[in-house]
Amino acid sequence: MAVGIFAGIPVRDCKRAVAWYTKLLGKEPTFWPHAAEAVWQLADDRYVYVIEDAVRAGGGVGMIWLDDPAAEVDRIVQRGLQPVGTEEHGNVCKWVFHDADGNETGIGGETTTAS
Repeated sequence: MAVGIFAGIPVRDCKRAVAWYTKLLGKEPTFWPHAAEAVWQLADDRYVYVIEDAVRAGGGVGMIWLDDPAAEVDRIVQRGLQPVGTEEHGNVCKWVFHDADGNETGIGGETTTAS
């Protein structure tokens, strides 16, 4: 069975969120379905999008699993974002980032050390 994902993150201000997620993800959106929704393709059949929806904004929680999460977090920090914390579970580490609405995106994966 092939697996894909199209995961949405509700935000209050799409343009502000796009600026933040562009720093987090390291690239501009792949496409805009309309003026209040922007989509990034992370890998084949794996997408994340922000959509302007003030009523639901702030409740999103997700994690992007990477082969080398520490290196990606270093790149994110160089782009101007700081994690608000880390979580360690055995040899898995997650760096936690919050957007302006409070949505949480983790950058994580297997690692031997946490930053």
